[in-house]
Amino acid sequence: MVSILTTIALVIIAVLLFELIIFCHEGGHFLAAKKSGVQVNEFSLGMGPRLFGFKKGETQYSFRLFPIGGYCALEGEDEESENPRAFNNAKVWKRMIIIIAGAVMNILLGFIMMFVIVVQSPEYAGTTVNGFSELSFSANSGLETGDKILKLNDYSIWNSRDLSFAVATTECRDVDGTTTVIYKEDCALELCALYGDFLNDKKASYSDKQLDEEYAILRKGASEISKATSKDEALGLMKKYYAEMNSLLGIDDYMLPKIEERKTRKRYTADIEVERNGEVKELKQVQFYTYLESKDAEKPSVALDFYVDSIPKNVGSVLSQTGSQTVSTVRMVWSSLIGMVQGKFSIKDISGPVGITSAITQVASDGLKTSFLDAFNNILVMMMLITVNLGIVNMLPFPALDGGRFVFLLIEALFRKPIPRKVERIVNAVGLIILLTFILLITLKDIWQLLPFGG
Repeated sequence: MVSILTTIALVIIAVLLFELIIFCHEGGHFLAAKKSGVQVNEFSLGMGPRLFGFKKGETQYSFRLFPIGGYCALEGEDEESENPRAFNNAKVWKRMIIIIAGAVMNILLGFIMMFVIVVQSPEYAGTTVNGFSELSFSANSGLETGDKILKLNDYSIWNSRDLSFAVATTECRDVDGTTTVIYKEDCALELCALYGDFLNDKKASYSDKQLDEEYAILRKGASEISKATSKDEALGLMKKYYAEMNSLLGIDDYMLPKIEERKTRKRYTADIEVERNGEVKELKQVQFYTYLESKDAEKPSVALDFYVDSIPKNVGSVLSQTGSQTVSTVRMVWSSLIGMVQGKFSIKDISGPVGITSAITQVASDGLKTSFLDAFNNILVMMMLITVNLGIVNMLPFPALDGGRFVFLLIEALFRKPIPRKVERIVNAVGLIILLTFILLITLKDIWQLLPFGG
């Protein structure tokens, strides 16, 4: 019963947050129109049949049945009007402000949501490397402790959000499998595999102290191997620490693993620009830990295989992290859109309303495994991404979107003559049909992926 009530509460919170996003977007248009002297005929939250509402002055305020959108209806927005306060009769710069105000409000809301997320953290992750995972591939291919990461594949790194996004969007490619770098990775992985065997050995009951000591040897061995300058040196170090790990537990009848070399390997790689000892250095083809999530996985996954420094929490760092991470989210959306145009992402990587709802449900469920607050924060992160996405996508210069209408106004401002209303209506109608068709296709794709045989 408690679980059901908790789920219902989270659904209500998600719906309210979504309506807050719509309210802020349409509220931006509303406030800009009011301040510009343009008549607002109706301000509506929700779509479909009107549930209730009231009228104040010249504006009807409505609450409608389906909480999936909203609108701000301006006099003379989609038709000719002789009203001197109609949208079509306002000065072009005022109309431009009204059109762009919705997207601006979405970005501002994203900033506020980001603040709520950021202010809860006890500290913040930086961008300077201060250690490596024992499974680290980047340690074997040039990255060092103390490196401050400035760029990754020409993507500027300002904070940990940038770093995670840049690593997640690196390309997986075939690399030369016979290099010393790959050989060192394999040597370190053998030590990790041995430690895993000790952890999973159900016949032996190793103490926590013994396992901690094993882990310390593993860490030291992996670190030493990463500094090796040849395959022979890496192999010698692997043998040395493999023997030490077995000796610690009194095991002497083990077999040393054989390092198998292959012509090619799959690796996520990137060119990284770092600041090292006060100088900027370019590291070519740094590899990141590349692994298969399951035996049936079609494509390898990538993981951040190093640790970064922490930034203490204070008023300055809270504000700077809020601003920086909000800007990073905007950059992330733009980069993703550019990646779609360049073909880096397929239709499988795009989600519509159904896919977003499914994702929100998933992150809420994951959060509930620890606490209600974690579930709320997971939903809040999703909503922050949605509001920023809405703001950015709406300003794309595509017909029927705010950005498309802004382009028409820009042309009017440059040539001092408006585009014929009939032409604008036809272009926007065609754009709307394309958008609705695209949304329908994405929705059908999302539904298909939710089916047992469609995943």
